Amino acid sequence: MAIETTTETTAETPTGTSPGAPTRTSTRPAHDPQPPLGTRLSTRDKLVLFVLCAAQFMVALDFSVLNVALPVLGRDLGMSQSALQWAVTAFALPSGGFLLLFGRIGDLYGRRRLFLTGLALFGAASLLATFAWDPASFLAGRALQGLGAAAIVPTGMSLLTTTFPEGPARDRALGISGTLLSLGFTVGMVAGGVLTDVLGWRSTMGLLSVFALIVLPLAPGLLPESRTPDRPRLDIPGAVTVTGGLLALIYALSTAAERGFGGADVMAGLVAGVLLLAAFGYVESRAQAPLVSLPMLRRRTVAWGNLGGLVTFSMMSTVVFVLTLYLQEILDLSAFETGLVFGVQGALSAVAGVYAPKVIGRFGARRTLVGSLAGQGLFVAALVGLNAHTWSVWLAAAAVSLASMCHLGAIISYGLTVTSGVPDEEQGLATGLVTSTQQVGLTVGIPLLGVLATTSDDLLSGVHTVLALDAAIVLAAAVLVAVGLGRRGPKAGSGPVEAEALGLR
Repeated sequence: MAIETTTETTAETPTGTSPGAPTRTSTRPAHDPQPPLGTRLSTRDKLVLFVLCAAQFMVALDFSVLNVALPVLGRDLGMSQSALQWAVTAFALPSGGFLLLFGRIGDLYGRRRLFLTGLALFGAASLLATFAWDPASFLAGRALQGLGAAAIVPTGMSLLTTTFPEGPARDRALGISGTLLSLGFTVGMVAGGVLTDVLGWRSTMGLLSVFALIVLPLAPGLLPESRTPDRPRLDIPGAVTVTGGLLALIYALSTAAERGFGGADVMAGLVAGVLLLAAFGYVESRAQAPLVSLPMLRRRTVAWGNLGGLVTFSMMSTVVFVLTLYLQEILDLSAFETGLVFGVQGALSAVAGVYAPKVIGRFGARRTLVGSLAGQGLFVAALVGLNAHTWSVWLAAAAVSLASMCHLGAIISYGLTVTSGVPDEEQGLATGLVTSTQQVGLTVGIPLLGVLATTSDDLLSGVHTVLALDAAIVLAAAVLVAVGLGRRGPKAGSGPVEAEALGLR
């Protein structure tokens, strides 16, 4: 799941800026129970918001709708258990690898133009995946879906923030968008189970093409064109190195799932990925218009907040992947029954979405981030107690649901942590990093740990190993983030102000 968050408030001077640097103040009195006049949206505004949110909902749906169908899909197309992760990775790899590049291309040459291109590509790719005749054609469709998503996500968010003026209207639009993104993940898990049982796995891909066909005709007449006024040069070396580095690393990790880490291509991919990402860091330190601002990454809140976001996304996506295999391959649950298990997870996550801002308002974003990571790690650790007995489904449903509630708290609080204390003119860079962290996190988790479950001689033993490592990584991240954010320095906004920024107090 993925939620975009931003904040328009902070009461202190940002770290590393002069006292005269721009600061953001609350636009909404905490005692005012009525929504400000500025939050009322016109009919056209509502239609624009519908188009943008529907597109983002479609992408969120794609991250989850296929999960419960994986075992059925594998048997139908003749894909081995170790190859199933490619159904997820083939989408996530281009969507994460090309996100920064496409975001900058949209800034330079037109966000609406690239958004519409991404929608068209996504719809056509969904049709290809729907009618796939073998693993290669299916994975090609998934890869093209990911490429379309890489164009839709950054341009859609940029169009939203440029269409709705800063203040209450934008707060409300971002709140609605974030809620629908979370809902898309939940609906995808349940709908995937129902559709797979009733109509077959191909209907899950067909649903996505229907979404694209609904949104695409409406978008051209509603969305305004926008681009960066100063038109900086495209950072070609940075784009090549970061995209190549991510693609090489993820390919190597995913290939290792089938052949192990001893292959020459796997080792070459790992080495190339590390070298390219190191080169990316060097290039960005010298670029006039970098894809990623290295000075921005030196901020404590940005660096440690994004680490928390990267871990919570990557490790939770891994849990969902291995639990899907566990529920269907070990407990013999149907796709529909598996969807119901994750439906409980989604319902409790929705509850967490209501109460998380109140927790942040009480304790602040930093403490909430650390506590949420710790909770996610502990509840994932409880899943190590799963066994082959039917009653384990109750443990699976309870533990993954509670872990997901903490996960949602981590998502909201890490976004606020990253963007708090950042001057207005640098908010685009900060929120761009939040988006990139989400996409990369969703990309790397499954190939990094999924290999241990799919290549194990005993699937249950492999599931236990993955869950134990997953929990350990999240708990270690909680400690690191706590130490990194706990050093002396200005606080990133008070708890009540952060909650007001969410528009939920």
